[in-house]
Amino acid sequence: MRVRFDEKADALYVRLAESRVSGSEEIRPGVVLDLDERGEIVGLEILRVCERLPTAQLKRIEFDLV
Repeated sequence: MRVRFDEKADALYVRLAESRVSGSEEIRPGVVLDLDERGEIVGLEILRVCERLPTAQLKRIEFDLV
């Protein structure tokens, strides 16, 4: 899993799998799922994240789980 916060874009992205993204679905305004060719979720993007989460905790997030 990889999590990245882009302060300039005001977006948080969680990559759940290394599969190729073949489509996306906005499940709520500003919340987008990335799907592979089988319809499995491979990523999650949250737009306008500073409106949704405390910005002090999001200054710079990036980590990998093995």
